[in-house]
Formats: sequence, C-alpha cells, structure tokens
Amino acid sequence: MFRFRWPRARGFTLIELLVVIAIIAILIGLLVPAVQKVREAAARMQCSNNLKQLALACQSYADVNGKKLPPGGYYNWDSRGTWLVYTLPYMEQAPLFNKATQAAGGSLANTSNSVPQGGNAAFIQGQTTLPYGRCPSDDYTPGASVSNYVGSMGPQCAAGQCGFSPNTVYCNQPAWGYTTSPDHGNDTNAANIRGLFNRLGATMLFPASIPDGTSNTILIGEAMPGVHDHLAINRWWDYNAGQSHCTTIIPINYVTPEKMSTNSCTGPGGNGYYTGNWNISWGFGSRHTGGANFAFADGSVHFLQQGLDIGTYCKLGCRNDGQPTGQYE
Repeated sequence: MFRFRWPRARGFTLIELLVVIAIIAILIGLLVPAVQKVREAAARMQCSNNLKQLALACQSYADVNGKKLPPGGYYNWDSRGTWLVYTLPYMEQAPLFNKATQAAGGSLANTSNSVPQGGNAAFIQGQTTLPYGRCPSDDYTPGASVSNYVGSMGPQCAAGQCGFSPNTVYCNQPAWGYTTSPDHGNDTNAANIRGLFNRLGATMLFPASIPDGTSNTILIGEAMPGVHDHLAINRWWDYNAGQSHCTTIIPINYVTPEKMSTNSCTGPGGNGYYTGNWNISWGFGSRHTGGANFAFADGSVHFLQQGLDIGTYCKLGCRNDGQPTGQYE
C-alpha cells in the first residue's frame, strides 16, 4: 500500500545557532553605545535646561531687588542662605522659600537682600532636596541634599592645603586684565571679586557690575561634589557648602572623583589630589564627555570643552578684565 510520509522537519545545526547568537551579540554591541549616547544627550540637555532656568531666575531676582544679583552667600559667617535660596521664588518654589524664612521667625524677603539670620538652622525639615538641583549624569550619592550648579567666582585666587597649588599662577594675570585677589573670594567688597558670586555676599549689580558684557561672562557652571569638599557637605542652602565656591583658574574637568582622596593630601592621583586641596578641587566640571555646561549672565547656556585655552576660560570667568575672549566653543 501507498503510505504518505510527512516531510521530515530539519532543525538548526550547532553552527547555525552559533552564527545567530554571534549576530545578536554584534547587534547588542552596536545598540548599547547608541542607547548610552542618547541617554547622555538627554542628561546633558536636562542640565542645560536647569542652568538656563537658574540664570533666568537670577535675572528675575535682580529685576525685583534693585538690580542686585542674588548674594552667593552672606557675610559674618552666619547662615542666611545661598543664591539658590534667594532664587527659590523664581523657580516655582515660593512655598519652600516661605518655609525657610518662617522657620527663622522671619517673613517673606522677596524685596530685601537677606533671609533672617539663623534661617538655615531649622531649614526645611524633611524637604531638603531641590527638584532641579542635580545633573542626572553625575553619579554622586543619589538623593543627597546637594546641587551640581555653582555660582562662578571667576578667576579668583584659591590657595591649596597640600603644598601643591599648580593653578595659582592663573589668579594674577595683568596681561589678561586682572591682578591678584583675595583667596577663595573672601571679601565683602565687590571691587575685589573677579566673578559674579562669592560666599560672603559682595553685592553685584546687574548688569552694571559686568562691564565685559553679559554674553561674555560666566554666571553659573556645573561642578562635581565628588571632587569638592564643600559641596560634599550636602547642604545646598548653606552659604559655606560650596554653591559659590568654584574658580575659573582651575581648568574644566581638571580632576575626577576617582582621582581624589577624601581624607588626606595623598590621594589616588598622587600627592595633593585631595578634595580639600582647593587649588585643584574648587573647579567646574561634569560627567559629560569632554566638558561642562555653563550659563552666562545673558541667560544663554554653552558647553565649554575641557581643553579650552586657560586664558580664554579665565577671561570668560572675569566680569571686568576688558579683554576679548576669543573663540570658546
């Protein structure tokens, strides 16, 4: 009798399976870097937007407060708040600002130049993070009460603590339009401050204190708490916790967290690579590839390359050097 035979199913050979697996591995290898690039581009864009909004908030503060930029900190070493505190009402955070002032027994201070003294001692219990304070590219302690955005001191002198101060040479440059200045911006006299912020509250007028032009002067930049001992205090509202503690005499991305020690002058990068050595740690930088975002006084945001000429960088940081800055992007 005739018997019908079904065609015999043919399976994959081992070689064919290996080829398929290899193709999938290659595709994954191509896809992962592309996804990472997309994620980094989104993170960089978010950082740029945060800086843009903070720059506009500083301008809005000046419009309401007699053309004065928000103080970087406040003098007499008390705790009246950083520029981030003063810009809260202009960042849709008025309730947070009200809570800060009321905790000190004060009142809303939109039209004055100070949060009541002691305001930070009882500051915003249970709500100490800023919704726009962190750059998603930075892997420093998630949830820490810190901000990656720091007001610029310009090319202010910053002595180190380890006998290793390679960037001091850039803080006194008459050929670039400025001379020596108080270490770490510790002066209440605006005439002695090279940039637009310092922790002691020197008054800067907008735009009168920027004769070089708002489009040529850095206002705020990105910084990494992992290399900066004061930022690592993790209190963005505290005048001495780093939010006005970055100088442009230190090249962009001069050090990374992996290179730094947090407890002594002898760090992984060699003698002097210490988060408390301010001549190398108080610089701007980011986890973005090749540079960092900066908001200028006109509200524009630019990505500055870490290989930017140090003279150009210092001039961009200085508000009154009277020098052309050249090409910076």
